[in-house]
Amino acid sequence: MAKGVSIKFKSYSESVSNLLKLTKFENEVKKHQVIVLKPYLKNSTSTHTPAAFTEAVLNFCLNNKNPEAQIYIAEGSDGEDTMEVFDKLGYKKLAEQYSVSLIDLNTSDVEEVKDDSFLKFESIKFPKILQNSYVISLPKLAVDNELEMIGALSNMVGAFPAKYYTGWFGKGKNKIRNDPIKYAIHDITRCKMPNTCIVDASEQGRSNRN
Repeated sequence: MAKGVSIKFKSYSESVSNLLKLTKFENEVKKHQVIVLKPYLKNSTSTHTPAAFTEAVLNFCLNNKNPEAQIYIAEGSDGEDTMEVFDKLGYKKLAEQYSVSLIDLNTSDVEEVKDDSFLKFESIKFPKILQNSYVISLPKLAVDNELEMIGALSNMVGAFPAKYYTGWFGKGKNKIRNDPIKYAIHDITRCKMPNTCIVDASEQGRSNRN
């Protein structure tokens, strides 16, 4: 059963650190050799995870990981070049500051995943980096016309590589939208559930982990 805690928001640097210390997250971070931070960066104009929020989580992980462990920031934007979105939204500068790598899930290596419980797809091309990593979903809590709510699971739609899910027309991942998006969310999280989620709910006056 999923468990969660929340604390009153003061600032990203203070609140995120306090939240993760409260949950003793440093003990979890030390267990993993590859950690992937997955913000929600659909495109450069949509609601997105602020770089400052991701920086606070990144800082905590860097300060508590095993020396040999690697940390990456990964996303697959929808309709725009992911690396350009990283740049526009401050993630390129963040990665350079902390010497971590940015990964474009739209073009990264994939493996084919089949699951009889898929609702939409017979199989999914899924990024290997996510399959073999400890994935921390970092959405910004918000209402969304398509997703209904940007949260822990809906954030994972970025894991559909545009290389395989772009339609004949346009640059968006149209193949995940032939049916209601909830089916695509179900199937992509059958490939890999985020291992944990830290939600930026600062506009509601608090920061959540669930």
